[in-house]
Amino acid sequence: MKTFAYQRATSLDDAVQAVSADPDTLYLAGGTNLVDLMKLQVRRPRALVDITHLPLDHLTHRADGGAVIGATATNAVVAGDPDIRKNFPVLSEAILAGASGQLRNSATMAGNLLQKTRCAYFQDITKPCNKRAPGSGCPARTGAHRDLGILGVSSSCIATQPSDMAVALSICDAIVHIRGVAGKRTVGLQDFYVPPGKTPDQDNVLRHGDLITDIELPALPVGAVSRYHKVRDRWSYAFAVVSAAAAVVLRDDGRIAQARIAWGGVAPRPWRASIAEAELLGHKPSPQLFERAMRAELQHATPLPHNAFKVDLVADVTAALLEDLIRSAQERKTR
Repeated sequence: MKTFAYQRATSLDDAVQAVSADPDTLYLAGGTNLVDLMKLQVRRPRALVDITHLPLDHLTHRADGGAVIGATATNAVVAGDPDIRKNFPVLSEAILAGASGQLRNSATMAGNLLQKTRCAYFQDITKPCNKRAPGSGCPARTGAHRDLGILGVSSSCIATQPSDMAVALSICDAIVHIRGVAGKRTVGLQDFYVPPGKTPDQDNVLRHGDLITDIELPALPVGAVSRYHKVRDRWSYAFAVVSAAAAVVLRDDGRIAQARIAWGGVAPRPWRASIAEAELLGHKPSPQLFERAMRAELQHATPLPHNAFKVDLVADVTAALLEDLIRSAQERKTR
């Protein structure tokens, strides 16, 4: 690991100014991803600004059922919070599926959103990688791409965003609060991540020095049932091959009033399946409906030989998840 300077921030303004002033200075919170990348020399900061002592670890529940979560609240605290488990079970399930208990005790909410891809070419500095070294190439396209993306990828990059939590936050319509030298701003989670295009080294809309301060969760719709399901190569502590988060609301006549679906393990960002959502609205649930909705969404997939199985896998996983949610919603209506 390259030698680096360390500074403990004493205020938000202090932190933002310190990082903004130097392109080789980064924020440090839980460090569960950043420190690993520093050991691999993928990230080589000149200095780190520790923000763990700033007042960013809050978790506030609103009267309307929404919540505001501070950037440095740990994954463990959020996943175990009784009101999160009650009002946003999909979020608790996704976080608990995401890592070991030890990591959840250190990892922060903002850090989870900012995880770098686990693509082997990105993590190996002896290999070309457009995300790490723009213009060097993407050997994954003809190499090891079994775990990489099938949706929203480009000729420059097929890496996937590894966060389980972000997939759940996608169907919660989460809002990210950001503070930078130019002031405060907010951005919806769907607009937070940037498609790879010709600039795959840019993961999100943050400018250097920008600091995530809060993640806001609007209340889920009344009557919504939500859940997260993850397929991985081993039961514990593995990144998603594919994953799905969904929330469903049924009308009194049993038809689907609202459906929200997001996928992980298939794209450079949590993939909000908006085409599938639209296909489901107003219809009576059935396996045929779910199949049609999934295929409508996946018609734009561009798989490669070794990850083509993800097309059928994510469709089947989502259909099974929707069936489970429909049963739960129907049972809730009969109580």
